[in-house]
Amino acid sequence: MMVQIKSPRSEVLISVNSLREKMGSSEKITLLDVSDDLEATPLSRDVIPGAIAISLAADISGPSSKEGGKRPLPSPGELEQKIRQWGIDSDSLVIVYDATSGAQASRAWWTFRWAGHERVRLLDGGFNAWKSGGLATSKKPSTCPQSGNFIISAGQMPTIGAEEAQKVARTGILLDARGKSAYEGDAGKSDTGHIPGAISAPAAGALNTEGYFKSDEELATHFSELGAKDTNQLAVYCGSGNAAAHDLAAMYAAGINGALYVGSWSAWIGDPDRPVAQGSEPG
Repeated sequence: MMVQIKSPRSEVLISVNSLREKMGSSEKITLLDVSDDLEATPLSRDVIPGAIAISLAADISGPSSKEGGKRPLPSPGELEQKIRQWGIDSDSLVIVYDATSGAQASRAWWTFRWAGHERVRLLDGGFNAWKSGGLATSKKPSTCPQSGNFIISAGQMPTIGAEEAQKVARTGILLDARGKSAYEGDAGKSDTGHIPGAISAPAAGALNTEGYFKSDEELATHFSELGAKDTNQLAVYCGSGNAAAHDLAAMYAAGINGALYVGSWSAWIGDPDRPVAQGSEPG
């Protein structure tokens, strides 16, 4: 009998149809609706039935700081407690999505992987894909009546800091997942632009015109053209680590591994002595 080998894509993404099948099965699933900051912008839209609403800022990030940036990693103990509050066990299948570009859900996907929970998938196309399929939605997020037993094993995804980011930009490939204008910066503002040597790689480049991740072959070509290959000298950053996680999800789906500069630009500019490049060239 032929042994079926799971593709990297199936370990990163899940389609709406596959999600529907799993929701109708006996498998233990936890569905998380991810927003950036629910305290600043309370949820005012529908969710997928059964989804628990979580906030990047309050639930899976640490306190912002000049050194750590806007969305630093939380303490392992606090993250474990949050994950358990959502009823997640070590063998639970966790599915994350958002209603925007996918960057927020990607950061949640990456954080679960960093915490040692491999059974986490990113809903391809997010809430918009669910809604465009004419599927039922709920006015109110779910709550979990019973805590889970998840045990954290922090550090399971590679990360880098500012010094390492500067080194990778010189000797490897450092991708900037922000949009073109953020990458190029404003000549009148010294805290705008990019890390010298970084290559512009907007997260939107990993999606097709309908908002789904491109095929494995298209993703491989996309990142190859940027110089990104499966190497220890490959890392991604953005403004605060969300869009970079989106690029990393796409890379992992294509079989390419890379590290996340968690603090990203928001941490980089925390030290005014760090160099800044502006314009369309890496510098």
